[in-house]
Amino acid sequence: MELTLFSMELNLLSSLFILATSLLLLYVVREYHTSRSVKNLPPGPRPWPIIGNMHQMAKNPHIATFNFAKQYGPLISLRLGTRLLVVATSPEAAMEVLKTHDRHLSGRSIPDALQQSFIDYYFVWARDCNDHWRSCRTLCRAELFSVKVIEAQSKLRNEKVGQLLDFLNNTQGKVVKIEELIFTTLINTLSNILFSKDFLDLKDDETAHGLKFGLLKILENSITPNISDFFPIVGGLDLQGLRKDSLSHLNKLSSFSEAIVKERMARIAKKGVVADEKKDFLDTLLENNFTIAQINILVLELCIAGTDTVVTTIEWAMAELIKNQNVMHKVQEELKQELNFDNIMNSDLSKFTYFNACIKETLRLHPVVPVLIPRRALEACEVMGYTIPQNAQVWVNVWAISHDPKVWEDPNTFKPESFVLINNIFEVV
Repeated sequence: MELTLFSMELNLLSSLFILATSLLLLYVVREYHTSRSVKNLPPGPRPWPIIGNMHQMAKNPHIATFNFAKQYGPLISLRLGTRLLVVATSPEAAMEVLKTHDRHLSGRSIPDALQQSFIDYYFVWARDCNDHWRSCRTLCRAELFSVKVIEAQSKLRNEKVGQLLDFLNNTQGKVVKIEELIFTTLINTLSNILFSKDFLDLKDDETAHGLKFGLLKILENSITPNISDFFPIVGGLDLQGLRKDSLSHLNKLSSFSEAIVKERMARIAKKGVVADEKKDFLDTLLENNFTIAQINILVLELCIAGTDTVVTTIEWAMAELIKNQNVMHKVQEELKQELNFDNIMNSDLSKFTYFNACIKETLRLHPVVPVLIPRRALEACEVMGYTIPQNAQVWVNVWAISHDPKVWEDPNTFKPESFVLINNIFEVV
């Protein structure tokens, strides 16, 4: 009897597996033929059945698409599973995507790892230009990124950099984790703009490492090749566990801001809004009826965007200066001539022509984000004479543009002089 039941269960499982596999294959074939039916796509390498060009994109997709562009042109198309991908690899193609057809290509292709229950609260990863996205953009533009606000924040930036320098002076002769210290300084600058208080302590590198690790894991999960992105029909299974892992880190990191938000809400409920009290970005968000969950997600997105990018750029800049001693000597001479070391001010930065050129050359040679956040075609449009169908994913390959020998002389060499022009004019392609 038990053997009979076991056989029945085995047959049932086998039947379900065969059915599921058949449905998956039917879905893949249907999606494949649907995408193949689109006429006038940008050229690209011939895709394999089912997997498309996945096998050619496994490692360093920014380099792979750069090499494809040499053969097929500045706008190419590939297939990753059932998904159609269009990649812009030249300044002209990037301009078409980012400016000329921005309205048609303004959607976001959200990685499955970030497909959480609060997906409608995203700003940077917003699926489209919805009401929440417009509200976030309006507030961020007015309260964080306007010229007036940035100038007003110069005192805070000077203060945080001063604290970093004091800490380094007090630890002379000791080994320090410069990456963690820079990260802490950036986080505290941002947290003071948002909440008027520090998140971290320069002496507590363990907490800083934990916060940085969580932010990086979310970013890493979002760019890790994921079977759920290539075959959405199996997305609900989260086969690689990336969505679950991202949610775990999102919940942990939200605790940094959630306690502050609840404390501020309780204080306002008890005392009300004080007219003469200095307001920060949190006050503005609460006045505009943002929920705790919406604030947590926005803060996390701002932290990810505003910390790792800067830390990575500084590390690469330091590495290039150490590697290129002649460049370092030029920077040191410029600083000696232009800088008052007893009173370093944010306003001094505009004086450093060669130093600024080094930063721009670092961003060119080592772009923090080799490919911009993937876009999604909200509707079909024609770009450079080719058709980009609705819902196609669109990349702008920044790495390819910044390493194009047609644009840059000797593109793989660190040459800050590329950005030093007549009358100290700088130009970034």
